[in-house]
Amino acid sequence: MIKSMLIAGCGGFVGTCGRFLVGKWCSGIFHGAFPMGTFMVNLIGCFIIGLFFGLLEKAHVMTPGENVLLITGFCRGFTTFSSFADDMWVLGDKGDWGTCVLYLAASVICGILLVWAGRALIR
Repeated sequence: MIKSMLIAGCGGFVGTCGRFLVGKWCSGIFHGAFPMGTFMVNLIGCFIIGLFFGLLEKAHVMTPGENVLLITGFCRGFTTFSSFADDMWVLGDKGDWGTCVLYLAASVICGILLVWAGRALIR
């Protein structure tokens, strides 16, 4: 367990650094109100986690340690949105559309409300 946690932490560190760099790169190129850095990180992360899960499910070329490093660590350090998007895909792929819509709505609505609550508490 400790070994897996350290492996995930290493992947998370690299993912977080990647997120920081992509955000800085985007802010230097794109100007305006649209949060392009976060948007790009989320899109890139979704594509990468899709590749990794595809490798894991189809080709079985990923060891458990690589899974922890790349999916749990890197992708979820880079963006947790990729995990959210993969959860949504899995629910849709299973045909569990009710849970899929509930998860989507609850995540977005509750997330925004909790950001508001945290900010309001500090004000």
